[in-house]
Amino acid sequence: MKLVKRPEIEAFLKQPPADICACLIYGKDRGQVIERGDILARRIVADPKDPFNVSLLTDSDIDADPVRLEDELQAQSLMGGRRLVRLKFFSEKASLDKAVAAALKSHLGGSTHSDTFFLIEAGGLGTDSAIRRLADADKAMTSIACYEDETGDVIRMARETLAKNEVALTPDAMDMFANRLPRERGVARQEIERLCLFIGPGSKKTLDAKELQDFLGVEPEASLYQAALEAFGAKMAPAQAGLRRAFAEGESGIDALRALNAHLIKLRLIQAQIQKGIDAKQAAKAAGVFWKQEAEFLRQARNWSDHLIDGLSKELIDTDKLCKTTGMPDLLIAERLYMSIAGRAKRLGL
Repeated sequence: MKLVKRPEIEAFLKQPPADICACLIYGKDRGQVIERGDILARRIVADPKDPFNVSLLTDSDIDADPVRLEDELQAQSLMGGRRLVRLKFFSEKASLDKAVAAALKSHLGGSTHSDTFFLIEAGGLGTDSAIRRLADADKAMTSIACYEDETGDVIRMARETLAKNEVALTPDAMDMFANRLPRERGVARQEIERLCLFIGPGSKKTLDAKELQDFLGVEPEASLYQAALEAFGAKMAPAQAGLRRAFAEGESGIDALRALNAHLIKLRLIQAQIQKGIDAKQAAKAAGVFWKQEAEFLRQARNWSDHLIDGLSKELIDTDKLCKTTGMPDLLIAERLYMSIAGRAKRLGL
């Protein structure tokens, strides 16, 4: 049984139905996968670190001992009550995927211990994954895909954490902060918690955009997201300079590609909203655009056609693979794409 909408996922994590004996949580956002896995584990057993009621396995464990998983699923709790088998599965080996799927099928069919809950936390499983296909289809199991957080998700998470610490940001500061946050859940949450410490937990202080800049420590033009904005706007030299400053501060080529993709998604969202008849300014706001960048985003959205954006989306995927698999310098690969985009933007008349 596949859950897609955020409210139904949150409802499941808060109170998993008694007739569900397994759950797959997967996605490229490993921080979000682990966070949701931790929440669910605490609902299944009182102490997720209890060695008597919890068995924690990795894909390496399965690879080294193929029968261990089924043995763990068969085992009874030494202390009584429900038992949790938690598998961290971030392997891309098809043979391991099939092995885990076979054990999962046996568990769902009732061949293992009925009081055992099987939780699988995995990476970005493709549609060819036997684990994913089984999890999506079986009614005794829940499947949850973790996608990269949208700007609205980041803002909501930030506001909730800030409120718990009795601090806040002005609307302008929140826009700036959300646009600068990485979309990987674990890293984003760490940055939000670090901001709370910077403001002072319990101080009831509200930070404005100027004060927030002291926390960010880097001028906006040095941000990868600013470099992406400049590349799409045909500003080749500023884009390259901003990109190299970001690299000097430790950002990677993959981070740079993620910034390009985030920018591209915002352009798509703006175009889609305008096509529905929504006012351009409202469309930019709905896409999570920082108000000071609104005019530039709208200018770019008018010039970058769907056809060009579709082609660029594929190019981003191919470049991401190039960075991760060839061993070539990822910074140079990313910079080349930034300059290529800036050149194309210039030819569009931007």
